[in-house]
Amino acid sequence: MQLSTDDLPMMFGDAHVALAERLRAAAPTLEAVEHLAGDEAARDRAAVIALADAGLFELVVGKVESRSLCLAREMLGYVSARADSILAVQGLGTHPIALAGTDEQRAQLPAYARGAAVAAFALTEPEAGSDVAAIQTRATPCPEGYRLDGDKLFISNLGIADHAVVFARIDDEPGSTHGPLAPRGSGLSAFWVQLDTAGITVLPQTATAPHPIGALELRGAIVPASARIGEPGQGMKLALQTLDAFRVSVGAAAVGMARRAFDEALTFVCTRKQFGKPLVEQQLVQGHLADMQVDLDAARLLVLRAAYLKDTTGGKITMEVSIAKLGATEAASRVIDRAVQLFGGRGVMQGSIVEHLYRAVRPLRIYEGTSEIQRTIIGRALAATRQS
Repeated sequence: MQLSTDDLPMMFGDAHVALAERLRAAAPTLEAVEHLAGDEAARDRAAVIALADAGLFELVVGKVESRSLCLAREMLGYVSARADSILAVQGLGTHPIALAGTDEQRAQLPAYARGAAVAAFALTEPEAGSDVAAIQTRATPCPEGYRLDGDKLFISNLGIADHAVVFARIDDEPGSTHGPLAPRGSGLSAFWVQLDTAGITVLPQTATAPHPIGALELRGAIVPASARIGEPGQGMKLALQTLDAFRVSVGAAAVGMARRAFDEALTFVCTRKQFGKPLVEQQLVQGHLADMQVDLDAARLLVLRAAYLKDTTGGKITMEVSIAKLGATEAASRVIDRAVQLFGGRGVMQGSIVEHLYRAVRPLRIYEGTSEIQRTIIGRALAATRQS
């Protein structure tokens, strides 16, 4: 497994080199999680323990440094898509607290940084995916605080999470704006919700690649006023800031998955013989490998450019982040698809590493902003530049 910091020294410092060494040391333990006996839930819990033992949750709880996070997610994409998902959502689920939480809420973050507790990020709903402003979950003020009613789905880390950041709409509290002329997303607020609260039901779901995920039913769940994160109506801003903080790292996870597929495919074609010689000597196979290498290098450079700019400029680099997320996830999908092709029939057999990666990489073109949303962001930015 490659975790290169020496090929692009201008983008990395000594701390990143030390982290890369730590990640290499942790990789075998994290990969071994996927081969443990037992059910998927047991492997989910084992992944949490392995991530905690490696100290990786510290990278996503509190202040997030993009280059460090990208190095971690590239390694995890290579060895365990399950652990990568759990790590990323731990960050998504705690970041709103780091941004706008009360002192009492922030006092809980060290437990999440140690991996002693797990968080989820409950944003998506049956009728609100990319359109966050369409969220329908309600938070109704009551004497005890708020009553939550609504449905969330496709929420990663459910099943292992203790708390979730739940986004809901408050329409009748001071600070909220509503009515036909209100800005879209106004009235949306964030709540730090304990998942064993009465009125909350977690329903397991099954994704194409195994990782903890489920739906959340909120039926008259009462949470105290102290559960609200930030001011009323600040939820949309917190959601978008959180997604923006982690979006570039989705591309890094995709790069890790693609690198693994490339390494597996290269090893296979060097040993598999057809027509009297190794596949790697076939010109068409060499062409596939060349295209895979180009996609890999381009994807990683796009991700690291965005991560470096995020860490060093302090400016708004929304377009660069969207380019990285779009470019890397689409390129990784092409690389893994070619790897499956090179494996032939073996590549589509359940249990094959490239078959698993084929399933694991697909959600990354959807999570944290679909490819279509990234194209929209990039296109709008280009149009605005042209018109200014």
